[in-house]
Amino acid sequence: MGNEWDAIVIGSGPNGLTAGAVMARAGRSVLVIESEDTIGGGSRTDEAFGTGIRRDVCAAVHPTGYASPAFAELGLADRVEWLVPEVSFAHIFSRGDALGVYRDPVRRASELGDDARAWRRTVALGTGAAHDALRMPAFPRHLPRMARFGPQALMPVDALVRWAFRTERVRTAFAAVAAHAIRPSDALGSAAPGLLLGTLTEAGWPVAAGGSQSVVDALAAIILGNGGRIETGRRVRSARELPTAGQVFFDVSPRALVQIMGERLPSRYVRRLERFEYGGGVCKVDFLLREPIPWSGAGAEELLSTATFHIARDRAQISGAEADVAAGRVPDRPWVLGGEPTRVDPSRAPAGTHLAWAYCHVPAGCGSDVSDRIVAEIERCAPGFTDTIEGRIVTTASGYEDYNANCVGGDINCGAANLRQLLARPVLSARPHRTPVPGVYLCSSATAPGGGVHGMSGYRAAKTALRDG
Repeated sequence: MGNEWDAIVIGSGPNGLTAGAVMARAGRSVLVIESEDTIGGGSRTDEAFGTGIRRDVCAAVHPTGYASPAFAELGLADRVEWLVPEVSFAHIFSRGDALGVYRDPVRRASELGDDARAWRRTVALGTGAAHDALRMPAFPRHLPRMARFGPQALMPVDALVRWAFRTERVRTAFAAVAAHAIRPSDALGSAAPGLLLGTLTEAGWPVAAGGSQSVVDALAAIILGNGGRIETGRRVRSARELPTAGQVFFDVSPRALVQIMGERLPSRYVRRLERFEYGGGVCKVDFLLREPIPWSGAGAEELLSTATFHIARDRAQISGAEADVAAGRVPDRPWVLGGEPTRVDPSRAPAGTHLAWAYCHVPAGCGSDVSDRIVAEIERCAPGFTDTIEGRIVTTASGYEDYNANCVGGDINCGAANLRQLLARPVLSARPHRTPVPGVYLCSSATAPGGGVHGMSGYRAAKTALRDG
């Protein structure tokens, strides 16, 4: 008897759906199985604040998705409306003191001052280099730029900013971008995320109109439009529960892959997966506001023209907080990542209602609610913010793992971005998505190129599977 399906995908995050979409467009019959009632994984949008108010539960801003070669090939630009603000991100030091990184090169140069040329030389490597970074570990197509990117990416961010930039303001702004990956700033390879995300400031850091769910819904439409099927509310605990299939894709953590596949995986491969390291967690708070955050003073223009902000008084605040997280301590003075999606996409909430979100890094598995510390940092830079809050929803690091099993310990990247795992994710291999079991592929963010809503892990797994037959 033949297989019931050509391809089965376990998990419906952006990577799983991308794998399914690539396979479906290639004429393969595809079944996607999702344990939750709603598809999307880390890209779900809900109405937890009330009907007509669309909150992104986890991922909210998508520079890597906007630049994704996978999404470009699948034609997502025709299905998703990307809203790209003038300012990719703003770094807030204190009340009335912010630095904005503009898409426009003239505005960007004016804002960065003495470090404008250094930013361009260090960070703005171009779309081609960004595409090559997202395709890792594939052979780069833009060798000269990647030859510059590679050595810098391996540096600690502390060393890179001292070498590359003259002003502490720009050093701090770049350090915050690099620290998205939840790594100590003196760790080898900690500059890599900053270089990739910094490169993408030229194209822009957009949001998806209507919420991040728009991205996963677009991917699902490709699967369904090509004859595939998606089943929700069905948790897979063992491979024995699956229908027969020619190829199976797992958009899950390495830990879950071992649990589901059991003894089918060779013991040597299991040991390698068990050495896979997960990173620190996040504590996030979503805000329902009666008015936008009351930024004021010099720098307010940048904050009114962006969907993303970082708050840190100086570079010491960033490095100290990341060192605390790495040591298993909750930072007393966290640095904050946040955004106001309704500034860019007012359709997400009724008139007179506004949304904001912010999070900070905490140790893996942390169950502490540190939202008051996050609010205090925003209040420090925008006095009166507390008075605008109508409601808040807090998700701790342990809560994120409950929400999405791939966020092990609250690690939203499904794996630490340490030096070893920049080069071997989840294992050292020219085809890291292929497991030793024929026809079985790992396609989550635990595989190269790692975290972000870009679908490249699923894309690479599907392309490998199509070559395998």
